[in-house]
Amino acid sequence: MADKVILIVEDNPDDEEFTLRALHRAKVTNEIVVTRDGSEALDWLYGTGKYAGRDTSASPAVVLLDLKLPKLSGIDVLQRMRAEESTRYTPVVVLTSSSEDEDMLRSYASGANSYVRKPVEFADFANAVAQLGIYWMLLNEPPPKR
Repeated sequence: MADKVILIVEDNPDDEEFTLRALHRAKVTNEIVVTRDGSEALDWLYGTGKYAGRDTSASPAVVLLDLKLPKLSGIDVLQRMRAEESTRYTPVVVLTSSSEDEDMLRSYASGANSYVRKPVEFADFANAVAQLGIYWMLLNEPPPKR
């Protein structure tokens, strides 16, 4: 189901693998799409670039967004998403290793729904991602389509 896709925007292969393993361990069975930089994420969301022709009628159920990305930062991606009607209300969880208060403030000011620091230990990271998956895929009620 297209509206139950999880979009992961992550350039670090280790963090990508940890996130995928954690979602798998939590038995999250939704389709997962991984993009590796901010520009690719926007191309996927809006069906442009290498994703031209992709059915964009439904936004992902949640975007797990890293901040420190090549090409376009996570903040840039978030601001673009909030500026576009089709993605304005898509839940975005900033999932980052940044411990800078300024990054957190800019994330929320740009429209993030949640800000989660990546734990260093895999067990802690897996637990955090599992909880995110369960909350955003099973408990959260998105706004109605307009």
